[in-house]
Amino acid sequence: MDASRARFLNSHTLPEDAAASDMLQPVVELPTQRLVAGQLVHEGDMLSNEVPVALVFNGISHAVMMATPQDLPALALGFSLSEGILGAADECYGIEVVAMDAQTATNGLTAAFEVRLEIASRRFATLKERRRFLSGRTGCGVCGVESLASFELDAPRVARPSWSDALNVTPLAHAFEQLPARQVLNQQTGSMHAAGWVLPDGELVQVMEDVGRHNALDKLLGWRAMLPEKEAAEGFVVMTSRASYELIRKCAYRNVPVLAAISAPTVLAVQLAGHTGMRLFGLCRQGKAVQYTN
Repeated sequence: MDASRARFLNSHTLPEDAAASDMLQPVVELPTQRLVAGQLVHEGDMLSNEVPVALVFNGISHAVMMATPQDLPALALGFSLSEGILGAADECYGIEVVAMDAQTATNGLTAAFEVRLEIASRRFATLKERRRFLSGRTGCGVCGVESLASFELDAPRVARPSWSDALNVTPLAHAFEQLPARQVLNQQTGSMHAAGWVLPDGELVQVMEDVGRHNALDKLLGWRAMLPEKEAAEGFVVMTSRASYELIRKCAYRNVPVLAAISAPTVLAVQLAGHTGMRLFGLCRQGKAVQYTN
């Protein structure tokens, strides 16, 4: 991806006073009352922000996510790739982030965004055929799927480079040791998930945060897809959440050979990881990890 394309993918269209609005910030300070030794202490508390974000493809709204209003171009591109809407980043010709009128969109309760993507006509035709008006949640699941016939569970097999077969607890532990210091928003709020991109030696090179674990992963995958090919180094993903089947599926669509999570996986996550050939680690804490798939 060339420099001009990278700039276009990060373009934003905002009202003149939008940058000053608390509703458009990832973290907002609100007044609180803290109970200390039987006394109420009035103070401010930093809280994670979440706002509705509509993903619009070639003028048609496809999904509404509840997300932290930061790194929205990466979120949109990552979602498009990890859900199989796009097969490659160059099938997206442009991304524009537009802040909507809060009074119209949410009765003034919070900000709202549209992320407008221009994608290849071939991909848009396929999208229209299987269009499912999704509603993303921070707890998530298969929101918006109308029937079991619409439920897509399959995922592509991943390529397993030699380094992924040799990966052991040492680089995993090193990655998770670095992660807390890179969770800038979570340090302020205590309520953010993080997804990190890790080199085979355990060096943590990027962290993306969001109130939703799926959004954090999509932001990370979108960030990597925006990199010039020579800078998109091989590696694996670490997550500060449980390993759900959705995370496995998203990683498989982006050919990620290893996923490591701080909490345990579900049975379906293990089964899907085995089906895709992905190595799955969980309970990565205090220098230990549990391997669920070989």
